Formats: sequence, structure tokens, C-alpha cells
Amino acid sequence: MLIKRKLLNNFTYFSFIIVIIFGSSVYATEYDLPTQGFRLIGHDQNHQVVKGDYFQKIAEQYNVGFLALMAANPNTDPFLPKVDSDIVIPSAMLLPYVKREGIVINLPELRMYYFLPEVNKVHVFPVGIGRDGLATPKATSYISSKRKDPIWRPTDEMRQRYFDEHGKHLAKEVPPGPNNPFGKYALRLGTSEYLIHGTNQRFGIGMRASSGCIRMFDDDIKWLFENIPLNTKVRIIEQPVKMSYEDRGRRLIEIHSPLTVNNTTQKNTITSSIKQFIGEGDTAWQQLIPMFDKPQGLIIELEQ
Repeated sequence: MLIKRKLLNNFTYFSFIIVIIFGSSVYATEYDLPTQGFRLIGHDQNHQVVKGDYFQKIAEQYNVGFLALMAANPNTDPFLPKVDSDIVIPSAMLLPYVKREGIVINLPELRMYYFLPEVNKVHVFPVGIGRDGLATPKATSYISSKRKDPIWRPTDEMRQRYFDEHGKHLAKEVPPGPNNPFGKYALRLGTSEYLIHGTNQRFGIGMRASSGCIRMFDDDIKWLFENIPLNTKVRIIEQPVKMSYEDRGRRLIEIHSPLTVNNTTQKNTITSSIKQFIGEGDTAWQQLIPMFDKPQGLIIELEQ
């Protein structure tokens, strides 16, 4: 059995739409839902580096996460990529193992899925999540309220932590504006303190950088705020490895890095279902083991 990485760009199977309006920084990413039982959406793209490019800029241009871009291009300097070199844009993915409804946030891949099965669509957004020690919890919840121009009131714990780290006090209340870390829009999860919100620090999207809330690009949270109804179901899950049997007998696997725990890098557990999916071929395992050790988050197709 052979293993290969390739650009999944055949529009015969699943259509993929990505709209980028340059200058106004407005993004809309929409995929057609595949037939039930299949999971592949989108296709990877290549970006040719021009002078002045860097990963944060490219990530915003294609509406993908910063760490996802780094993982997909491990040998490229994220701050000074070589002009005319090709950057892989990880915009092909397998849907998580979950019912296709509401919002689904898969922590290891730092992505949010918003399913609209009534129109056979899914929207996918890069998100920032809680950093190590302040992890975003796995949970099942719902959108209980929506706020425009929210006021940020840090908890006593946040204020103490800020004082311990910086030696100065954090304001008890921050009004709407450029200094507000919630950005312009916020969605509350149930009765908890956790929010899905915008940000005044664009560098945190697609990274583990928050105090536990879910961060989005301002344009993405604006779109979500304007389109999502109250009481929409929200599930926060942890699926670092996704697999799928696709049409014509194709087998696809997508591997992401597990979440760091207590500053310790974790390794993916190779479960019995993964072993069964891959098969017993020695060549396949020899090629796949490095991908489990250093996941690139790209779809790998297994061939017999």
C-alpha cells in the first residue's frame, strides 16, 4: 500500500466556494455538504509568495488559521517566506464525526463548522482557543445571547493573573473600542462565562492564545452574529485524527496535533479503529508514523 499527499482539487465530487474581497477584508467561506457518509469538503490550494507576504497576511487572505498554515508548510519561515515559493493553503478537510447541525468547534484543528443542512451548506472559520492552562473546555451548549459592542469585564482571576504577570492592575471594565479584546461582537455560550467573540489582536486567530473563549476574525464574527439565530446548538469537541471512506474506494486521513497539556506536547493515540482503517502494510505505517509525530493537518490519501 502506498501513501501520497496531493491537492484534492476535483470539483466533480464536491464544490467549494471561497470569496475574498480585497481591500475591505470581507471574507465568506462556504462549502457544499457532501453526501451523507462522505466527509471530504474543499480542496487544498497553492499560494505563490510575493514581496511583503508573511504567514499572518496569507492566513487572513485565505481565511485559514496561522498554526494550520505553519503546520502545512513546516520548512518555510512564517515571517520571511521566500519570494516566488509555493505555500500550501490547507483548505481541504474532512468533516468531524458529529451530527451536521449548529456550530461544531474542533479544538485540535482550531476550526469552527457552522452547519446549515436545510440548504446543504457548511461554513468553516479559523478560531483561536484557550491557551495551555486556560483550555477551552469540551462541552455541549447553545447560543444564549448576542451582543454588539460588548463591554469587557475581566474576572477577578483574570485581573490577579494579569497583575502577577505584568505588575500592574487591569481595568475592571473596558468599554467598546480598539482596546476591547472582545472586538465588536460577542455570542454567549449557555449560562457560562465563555463567549465566541471578535478580537482587537488579529494575531491570535488560529492559535491557542485566549483565556478560554473562542476568538474569530472580526469579519467572521460579524457574519456569524448577523446570521446565526439564538439557541443554536454548539458542540466543542476534540478530534485530532479524522478518517473517511470516500467514493471509488478512496481512503483519506487528516491528522492534527493534540492539545498541549501542562506545557507537555502530547502524541496522538493510534487506536484500533485507526489501525483497522490504515491496514497492516509495513510500508504504510513507516510512512505514516512521522505524520503522527509531526502532523501537518493535510489530507493524506491511502492507496492500495
